[in-house]
Amino acid sequence: MKISLVTPAGRKSRAGNRTTAVRWAKILRDLGHEVSIAEQDDGDDADMMVAVHAWRSHQSIKTFSDNHPDRPLVVLLAGTDIYAFRHSHPKETLDSMERATALVCLHDLVHQAIPKKFAKKLNVIYQSAPPLPSPRQPSKRTFDICVIGHLRDEKDSLRAAYAARRVPPKSGLRVIHLGKAHTREWATAAKKEAKSNPRFISLGEVPGWRVRRQMATSHAMVMSSVMEGGANVVSEAVAAGLPVIASHIDGNVGLLGTDYEGYYPAEDTEALATLLLRAENDPQFLKKLSRQIKKKQGLFSAKRETTAWRALLKK
Repeated sequence: MKISLVTPAGRKSRAGNRTTAVRWAKILRDLGHEVSIAEQDDGDDADMMVAVHAWRSHQSIKTFSDNHPDRPLVVLLAGTDIYAFRHSHPKETLDSMERATALVCLHDLVHQAIPKKFAKKLNVIYQSAPPLPSPRQPSKRTFDICVIGHLRDEKDSLRAAYAARRVPPKSGLRVIHLGKAHTREWATAAKKEAKSNPRFISLGEVPGWRVRRQMATSHAMVMSSVMEGGANVVSEAVAAGLPVIASHIDGNVGLLGTDYEGYYPAEDTEALATLLLRAENDPQFLKKLSRQIKKKQGLFSAKRETTAWRALLKK
């Protein structure tokens, strides 16, 4: 088939929406389809449309659905669709969900957060990630925690930095952030925090190889979001065997499982600081998180993701 893949993230973007679109395009091409990626498209010459983001891609979804109601239309529900725009912009978001012949989500608790009438359309496809090219070698001089992702409200991006302020002087904790500031205000906040907090280092936007290198030298990753649709960086951490300390939200629990022991209440700085200190000072705790993470690796394999897409396309 000719497939139009629509994503709101531009070609040069390193945002999750773009990463997802590029990976899906490769999967679909490997399955024998012809795929074009665009920020907007009417899909007139396409046999099928795959749209990333129900609200942001609504115009493309509506146009394709109006012009070709008999053609398959797959819509990915982003975290902001599920937990924000469904409430703040219900007309467009729910219309996209209504028009879709199939909905895709990235973690297995999404069915609890959307109208029940859409449950029959919902398909969980876990995002895959490759393993690191060599075994991890965490720093022996410092206890390094990485925070990976754009600085933005939904990510609660500086929570780990705030928590690092609360550890005792003897701690070797460092919080290393990699990602672009979503707004000028976030850029200012990160610079201010880095200047006043010696335990916080902000590297800004970096290429993928630098992210993987940081994962290889870190002891754990903090995933501090208040809202997630199923972050690919969690898949990457699991594939790397890197323990994750995560906010207790559906988007994280739906990937790591209800029995995972590395959660803290979202936006709770004190609880996060306590968990980071435990990870630093209790080797058995960190090893247990590592074991739990490694048991999840099969969930995020490329083979599983490809199989899920093959099954969806046959429906």
